[in-house]
Order: sequence, then C-alpha cells, then structure tokens
Amino acid sequence: MNDGSTPQAAPGAASSRWQMPDTLILIFGVALLALALTYIIPAGSFQTEEIHYTVEGVEKTRTVVDPDSFQYALDENGEVLYNKVGLFEGGGGVGFLNFPFEGLVSGSKWGSAIGVIMFMLVIGGAFGVVMRTGTIDTGILRLIDKTRGNEALFIPVMFTLFSLGGAVFGMGEEAVAFAIIIAPLMIRLGYDGVTTVMVTYVATQVGFGASWMNPFSVAVAQGIAGVPVLSGAEYRIALWVGFTLVGILFTMWYARGVKADPTRSYSFHTDKHFRDQPMGDLASSRWGLGDTLVLLTVIATMVWVIWGVVVNAWYIPEIASQFFTMGLVAGLIGVFFRLNNMTMNDVASSFKEGAAIMLPAALLVGCAKGILLLLGGGEATEPTVLNSILNSAGNTIGGMPEVLSAWFMLLFQSVFNFFVTSGSGQAALTMPLMAPLADLVGVTRQVAVLAFQLGDGFTNVIVPTSAPLMATLGVCRVDWGDWARFAWRFMLLLFVLASVAVVGAHLFGYA
Repeated sequence: MNDGSTPQAAPGAASSRWQMPDTLILIFGVALLALALTYIIPAGSFQTEEIHYTVEGVEKTRTVVDPDSFQYALDENGEVLYNKVGLFEGGGGVGFLNFPFEGLVSGSKWGSAIGVIMFMLVIGGAFGVVMRTGTIDTGILRLIDKTRGNEALFIPVMFTLFSLGGAVFGMGEEAVAFAIIIAPLMIRLGYDGVTTVMVTYVATQVGFGASWMNPFSVAVAQGIAGVPVLSGAEYRIALWVGFTLVGILFTMWYARGVKADPTRSYSFHTDKHFRDQPMGDLASSRWGLGDTLVLLTVIATMVWVIWGVVVNAWYIPEIASQFFTMGLVAGLIGVFFRLNNMTMNDVASSFKEGAAIMLPAALLVGCAKGILLLLGGGEATEPTVLNSILNSAGNTIGGMPEVLSAWFMLLFQSVFNFFVTSGSGQAALTMPLMAPLADLVGVTRQVAVLAFQLGDGFTNVIVPTSAPLMATLGVCRVDWGDWARFAWRFMLLLFVLASVAVVGAHLFGYA
C-alpha cells in the first residue's frame, strides 16, 4: 500500500534500509515453519464424545474431544506416523505449494475461509455503493461541525459500545462494516487508521475476551467444563470494566499523540488514501431527502443485523445478505435522487470497486487458513500435528505447580488461538483437556475457563489468522506489519493484566 512517500520521523514509515516484510511474506514464513513441524512431530488424534449443558434454561449439545483417547497414528510396521507435507500434491491434496489455493477454497459459507472471504467481498461492495452516494462524507462534515470541541469523546464512547457488543453477543465480523464508515471520520478528526481499528475491532475483542455472558466463548467453555453456565459473572464484569478502561486510555494516549503530530502515526503513509479524498466544506455540502433516506437505510441495516444476530443467531450468510440489501437500496435511492449524479452503471462499478478494496485482506485470510491445513486441519478425530501439540501441551501443564499451571493455561490458549481463531472451536478442542487437567493440578475449572477466554479473545488483536482483524485492517488501509509494530505494546499490556487476573483468580479460589 505504500505510495512512495516518506514522511519525516514517521514510525509507521520506513526510516532505514530495512523494512517490515509484507504480511504475505510473513505468512509464507509461518507456512515454512508449519511444513518443518510435519517432519518433526508425529500425527495424533482423539476420539470425540457428545456432551449436554444448559444455557438460560435451554439444553444444548456439543461434540468435544475425549481427553483420555489420544493416540499417535501408526504405520503398517507399528511405528509412529509423520504426516510429512511434500512440495506439491495432486488430486486436491495439500502440499506446500498448494496451501494458498487450498486455504482460499476451504471451509463453507458458514465460516473460514471461503465464507469469510465472500462476506468480505459482499460487505465491501455494499459499502462501496453507500460511499458513492456521498451521504457519508456529508454526514461526517455535519457531525464534526455539531461536535466541534468534543471530538475526544468519540474514542471512549465508541470503544465502550463496541466492547459491550463483543461482550454481549460476540461482535467481531460486524465491526468491519462500522470501520468502513468510521475510518474517514477518524482521519477527518485528526486521528488515523490505527485509531479506527482500535475503537472498532479491537474494542470488540477486549469485550469478547473479558465477557461474562458471551454465548460463543464463555457459555460454551463453561458448558464443556461442567461449570454452571454464566456463573462467576461478578468477577468477569469487573474484568470487563477494567480491560475496557485500559483499552480506552491506551487508545486516547496514542490518538492524542497522532493529533498533535500526524507523522507519529503508524499508518501515516496508508492514511494518505483518506486524506486525499475530497471532502469539501459544510457551506457547499448538500443534504436532501435522498441523503436522509440513505442514512436511515444504513442505520436500519445495523439494527437489523444486531437483531438478527441476537434474536435469531444469524451468522455470515445472513449478515452478508443484509448488507447486500443495504447496498442495493442505497444504490436505488442514489439513482432516483441523483446523488452525486449516480446512474445504475455507477452502482455496479462502485460495488466492484468496494469489493476490490477487500481483495488483499481476503487473500491473507485464505493463506492463513492454508497454514492450518498444512498441519493437518482442525479435526480432532483425524491424525494431525495440531492434535499432537494439543496433547503435549496438556501433559506439560499437568506437571507444573498450581499457580504456574494456571498461568501456562493462559499462555497455551493464547498461542493455540493462532491456529484456531474460532472461540467455540477452540473451546471444543481445548476445554475437554484443560478442565480435567485443572482438577489434577489443583486449579478450579472456573479459572481454566477464564484462562481460555482471555487467551482466546485478546490474541485476536494481533494474529494474522484472524479474518475479522485482517478485514478491518483492509478497509482502514493499515498494513498488518505496521499494525504489529503498533499493537505489540497493547498486546503485551493485555497479556500482563490477563496473567494477573488468572493468577489472582486462582489464589483467591475463584470457582
């Protein structure tokens, strides 16, 4: 995304011969590591079982691994089997050179990778149409004029709302849509793309990690662990308040520095795209019935999405269709009212341009999923390297003192989230092992669940395998390398505080 400009003393720009490798190169390097692991670690598998638990009076079932069933795969000679990945595989197999394509086409419409990629393209196209009407640009001008002198309030208010969304209903992918609108507003206010990512997607993950009621992480993990579902809420609510406050203060500290000196921004060079957009001035801007209808369409869609997720458990296919409907209606309004002299051809071209913006992030999502495929995939019943790593980690933690075991559970869940970013998926794989392991080492199962949710949620802030993160970075025009150079401090702060929370919970007998 670098346009060749080199702002003076900008930490987000190259200041020497060495430059942060492109995200695709970093993912390629991780893929090489995954390839090497298939020659070092034998493949193993678990058997699965079905468990039943109750959430708010409703009985639910989930298939989880049997922690006592692990066994290494054996060849015909009785020797442990290594799923060594070759350079290339035919017939739809996964070789090293197959991993980008196989990652891109893996999964289903319900999730990573193909479902998430299509979701990104549709939502990008829909908002491309909305932005083409010019309503959002004009609305931003009027919002800034109405709130002049109170711009700093945007950060704590938005961070709190998005964090609450992550805590209550697992908001994540939905943040991408908001980031498309908020990014130009933030740049107009004197902030940057990094600030936009912080108050949207990162805020949702802070709420997700410290949630007391998230149905996709806390409820699932507690049900699997045999802990009363949604119990221990008082401590988690306190953690949510604390972590949200830390996120707000960290974001405001960074944003204040960027506002004082824009070249301190880690996304200064890529923010040029937004800075170069002609915004005009309030005196010459229009606002008519067409603009009101477009704005109402966007607001109604957001309400519709939240209602669908909370009430009907809608996910990627439904949400994508909701946003496509928004783009279609906004386009028809734009043509009828001649907003920016729009024609039907403009609606089509702006949809394609909006989708094209998402393509770089979509490629990264597919390649990241390909790494998991190199390790054998995430199926517990299939012999894979990942299952062997999971079993070895459990055995290692089981031999540690109590406090250290609790902390290592957090560390393990944080690392494991790189490979399995789905909260419910990670719970199904890890909690059947961590829960009985907690009993053996003297850690309460409630603490084991806490270690899971904090490790799972917070690392979504930085891992390039997180599809919503890459999508949000894409719409905000922030390179992952620049993001990593900024976010590692915040990630370290979250991990230190999470460590204190888990160890403190253990010492005080949180149950």
